[in-house]
Amino acid sequence: MHRELLLLGVLRMGHLHGYGINEFIQRDMAFCTDLKKPTAYHLLQKMAEAGWIQENEVQDGNRPPRRVYQITPEGEAAFQRLLRENLANHFNAYFDGDIGLAFVDVLPADEALSLLRERQDGLKAELTMLENVRGHTSGGLQFILEHQKRYLAFEINWLDEVMKRLLQPREE
Repeated sequence: MHRELLLLGVLRMGHLHGYGINEFIQRDMAFCTDLKKPTAYHLLQKMAEAGWIQENEVQDGNRPPRRVYQITPEGEAAFQRLLRENLANHFNAYFDGDIGLAFVDVLPADEALSLLRERQDGLKAELTMLENVRGHTSGGLQFILEHQKRYLAFEINWLDEVMKRLLQPREE
């Protein structure tokens, strides 16, 4: 339900068409969500059917009509409920990259180290990118940005430890 929370939260800012919603998410929240346009439109349709949002067609000049979405009182109640649930609950973290670590011993140590350095370089690049994010990160978005940066810094340091351990002689 975190995606519904996201969409309802964005719609609380005002009436938006789908493009505007996606533009805001890509511009201001891409570092913390991977919500794609087709998924967003699917969820908007489901939320409209549930009565959480209202859809209106708006004609702007000679352009084709656009659907504009706005949150309803039922949607505001759902937002408040989802927000409280999201903030109060713990969510298990599963990292796709951990699957490969389960089998790292299959590879020669030098190859495993090279691949892990490559992963670490990617993490460093992402951290650098987040450290250069300016604007659009006030309030709660700043907390998300800080969380992401701390996670990346931790992951970089943890990979250093993993690589040091891989350098130690393996027990047969």
